[in-house]
Amino acid sequence: MILVTGATGHVGSELVRRLTAAGEPVRAMTRRPSKAQFPAGTEAVYGDAADPESLAAAFAGVDGVFLMSAQAVGTAPEPTHDLALAAAAERAGVRRVVKLSTLDGGTGDDPIAHWQRTAEAAVTDPARGFAWTLLRPGRFMSNALQWAGQLRAGDEVAIPFADRPAASIDPADLAEIAAQALTTGEHSGAVHELSGPQSLTPTEELAVLGEVLGRDLRVRSVPVEAARAGMSSYGFPPEVVDAIMRRTLDGDRGSEVLPTAEKVLGRPARTFAQWARAHAGEFPRP
Repeated sequence: MILVTGATGHVGSELVRRLTAAGEPVRAMTRRPSKAQFPAGTEAVYGDAADPESLAAAFAGVDGVFLMSAQAVGTAPEPTHDLALAAAAERAGVRRVVKLSTLDGGTGDDPIAHWQRTAEAAVTDPARGFAWTLLRPGRFMSNALQWAGQLRAGDEVAIPFADRPAASIDPADLAEIAAQALTTGEHSGAVHELSGPQSLTPTEELAVLGEVLGRDLRVRSVPVEAARAGMSSYGFPPEVVDAIMRRTLDGDRGSEVLPTAEKVLGRPARTFAQWARAHAGEFPRP
């Protein structure tokens, strides 16, 4: 049995589909199993990393697990959700763990780096006995879905850091790599830094999306201070906001096209245009 946490997320939902299509027994963990829609044959189960007592049933009888957490950096003194998930996996005797992390992992000395180091160490600690794999992607192509609400109203999209390039990756490619690691064991002990095949700015991605949708889409830039204020409004502590700003404004971070995905997949990673064509139906008409 393979457990997918974050099963309704961009990577988790793709992974559930891929595993069930391959005939693997899959358990999908979500906080709202009654409302989730999964492929036939998927076992939907309640589980919430903020409620550690709920995890025992979700992890029972599981051999492999995909671990991810959406807990925001700085909302607790440490990544309590990652720690709870790793502890539940250890108690359940899970053998194989694939952890979705972030590009660069815990590199650096800011609050984000400390958070990520702690989260990864919860999985890589030899005392836990996991055969682990770390996936470290940069920006997701699916972040473009955040524009859907604005595209319902018109063709102009307000985008912070619109000229900041990144080699974004298709979550479906991440799911394919995760499935390999969970079903073959070929990536045990591997740390995969992952990107897509092109370095594009959000402005360039919006132009590609416009071509796919047949719309003349335009960017309305968001001033840096307005972007900072938006992060603060979500409750991020000031030191975390400062770290996000420094990382975001670092022109090189995440912009490099890395060869890892193509090597692991055995084929070219999907382009943003391919992602946009596959998800065009998720963008509304004005």
